[in-house]
Amino acid sequence: MKKSEDGMAILAYVLVSFFWGSTYLAIKIGVEGMPPMFFAGVRFLIAGLIMIVFSAIRGYAFPASMREFSRLSLIGLFMLLGGNGLVVFAEQWVDSGVASLMMATIPIFAGVLEHFFIRTTRLTLKALLGLLLGFFGVYFLLIPAEHGISIDIPGILILLSASFLWSTGTVLSKTFKGKSSIVSNIGIQMFAGGVGLMFVSAITGEFSRVSFSMNSVLAIAYLIVFGSLVAYSSYIYLLQKWPATKAGTYAYINPLVAVSLGAIFLGEKINFLMILSMAAILLGVLIVQKSKIKVSE
Repeated sequence: MKKSEDGMAILAYVLVSFFWGSTYLAIKIGVEGMPPMFFAGVRFLIAGLIMIVFSAIRGYAFPASMREFSRLSLIGLFMLLGGNGLVVFAEQWVDSGVASLMMATIPIFAGVLEHFFIRTTRLTLKALLGLLLGFFGVYFLLIPAEHGISIDIPGILILLSASFLWSTGTVLSKTFKGKSSIVSNIGIQMFAGGVGLMFVSAITGEFSRVSFSMNSVLAIAYLIVFGSLVAYSSYIYLLQKWPATKAGTYAYINPLVAVSLGAIFLGEKINFLMILSMAAILLGVLIVQKSKIKVSE
């Protein structure tokens, strides 16, 4: 890799690590003034439409059949309606830093799902120990203590469900074998997720409670531009320059960013149990990522 390309890859990595970590703060701010599903739906409808239009203008290839469109839409529903939607819902009362810690378990769930559903990937005994360590880290957050962190068991379960659904969509995406552009694919996924979120928003009566505050509008704009367009584009570029395993280490940095921003801007409290939980979860994720093995088909 040339030095200029290496520098661009490092820049892309920094952008992904920071901006995806900062989305938890933006979500927390946004849901204080807007219903959660509507808030998330607007974000992905607009971001998805922008990427689809951009792909059409640039002449990028789109899926060749309705089957491929349906498959991409299903991935978007798992990841954005199920995964992101539940995060936004939970952040109505759960601290943004805690939400980021729970979503750091995505590589753990993905490792388990790959083991059972993608035959070219297997978990070793060492990886299983990493799984146990990661979920032991979740346990630290459930220990009753005078720590002042706004979490509870329902919130943790919702966030773990979000992590599982995002992981399911991630693993499902690895089985997609199309010739369309990854940019147009992501646009379709985001737009489908946005439609799904808006449908849930409508049937749960959120439309009657929609109001636009300056903070919520700015949060949506930030998530569209930096969370979806800049970070996604940077990640796509990064995957072209680095191995997926190396690029995926952004997941270790996101919670550090989210916890720090939550403490600085929202006054979210950090205590020893939270630090211990973060260390256990991220170490467990690292062990799982390093211990997965490839086997011949």
